[in-house]
Amino acid sequence: MTASSASAGPPAAGSRAPRVPDFFIVGHEKCGTTALYTMLRRHPQVYMSDFKEPRFFSPEVRVRVHKPGGEARPQTLEAYLALFAGAAPEQRVGEASPQYIRSPTAAARIAEVQPDARIIAILREPASFLRSFHLQCVQAGRESQKDLRKALALEPLRREGKKIPREFTSPAWVLYSEHVRYVEQLRRFHAQFPAERVLVLIYEDYLRDNEATLRSVLRFLEVDDTTPIEPIQTYQTNVAVRFTPMHPLSRKLRLARHRPELAGPVARTVTSLAPKSLRVLWRRVAYTAPVPPDERLMLELRQRFKPEVQALSDYLERDLVSLWGYDGI
Repeated sequence: MTASSASAGPPAAGSRAPRVPDFFIVGHEKCGTTALYTMLRRHPQVYMSDFKEPRFFSPEVRVRVHKPGGEARPQTLEAYLALFAGAAPEQRVGEASPQYIRSPTAAARIAEVQPDARIIAILREPASFLRSFHLQCVQAGRESQKDLRKALALEPLRREGKKIPREFTSPAWVLYSEHVRYVEQLRRFHAQFPAERVLVLIYEDYLRDNEATLRSVLRFLEVDDTTPIEPIQTYQTNVAVRFTPMHPLSRKLRLARHRPELAGPVARTVTSLAPKSLRVLWRRVAYTAPVPPDERLMLELRQRFKPEVQALSDYLERDLVSLWGYDGI
């Protein structure tokens, strides 16, 4: 894939030439990327793909598709560029795939197609990030081990291709410790793009002042930062799976409700016939509130990742050790 391949030949009469995104929200997950994506979509000078996570530049973390109803992500450059066909010439075009930040190849792949890209990364205190991300993986059916400590203990086997949830062709999703190599991740993007084109946000700043963070992003994208946009608060709503065998069915029904074109006929029929009260009851039966965090494990993780936080503080020239409460560890 080369920069020249981004052009798929002359456009048909009356159609617009393919647009390569101008900017990429590269992650992390559970750090407010969805809220940022949604707010940017509301700006008249910005065009975001309807498909929030195309993941085109990180094929190593795409979920394996076993059968119809699985993920339908673009597999070719032509299909990927089609996601942005509705963009007006004067709009900034972007997409949000939070898996890019942990991909070893995404930065180089993006630079090959769009060397002038702007990159937005969001980083979060490592222990809380890993707990939230693990809960999401369990909820989404990507993780079969519901206990975070036990999931972390499986990493040596998973690096050897063992004990990997059957959805995956690689262990990349569930090697949790690899996700918080923040400095290494940022260096991959800084190696491809000048510093002024890489915006690093801190999740805790985002929580404290959502609107100010949004305005800084708009200025970074060089669009009107005075346009009124209703802020979307970045809070986490993880739930825990109560009965693991029920979860695959729940996922099929949720897919049928939100993306019926990808769901099977039975799931679509059930979803269309089920009243809202029954869906609410099903959710209460299948899911529950997550257990409180294991404070001993959280402390162990903070002790483990303190060197990474110190290195990140030096790299960004900002005291994240104090901000994230690592100074007393």
